[in-house]
Amino acid sequence: MNHADHVALIRDGIPHPGGTWADFGSGTGAFTLALAECIGPTGQIYSIDKKMGALQQQERAMNGRFPQNHVTTITADYTRPLDLPPLDGIIIANALHFQRRKDGIVQRLHGYLRPGGRLILVEYNVDRGNMWVPHPLSFQTWQTIAAQNGFVETQLLASRPSRFLHEIYAAVSIKPESSN
Repeated sequence: MNHADHVALIRDGIPHPGGTWADFGSGTGAFTLALAECIGPTGQIYSIDKKMGALQQQERAMNGRFPQNHVTTITADYTRPLDLPPLDGIIIANALHFQRRKDGIVQRLHGYLRPGGRLILVEYNVDRGNMWVPHPLSFQTWQTIAAQNGFVETQLLASRPSRFLHEIYAAVSIKPESSN
């Protein structure tokens, strides 16, 4: 997949430019760059990954492609509590499949969002993984996990064929307006 594919996967989950977003488990920034394109220079992005080298590579790519965007990199394990402002949206792309137990993490992500905030998940559309993708979750499984953890209106945004585990998808789930 290339940058245009990354943008196409998430674009319909982002209702308008701007806002405060975070990319959890962002790595070298493929989806951080896609998010930067979608929200534009009026938005703020917090890019979180535990590998400083990956974030440094991401900063170079961001400065080359989207120098006007506001990105704060945070070297941290996204499964631990973080000090973040209330977020309009979260991207978690190809990161949740490393976690066997997802509920606590999904509840924490829910807590970072403002009411009406959006969580965009990018994941392999299978429920059985391998040594590189140990705990993937199909869209159907994500619908269940999202609902069990306070999200509503989970929708499939897009999917793309993948040579690795057949298909990758993006889905959006909403934190209800009346949610805490």
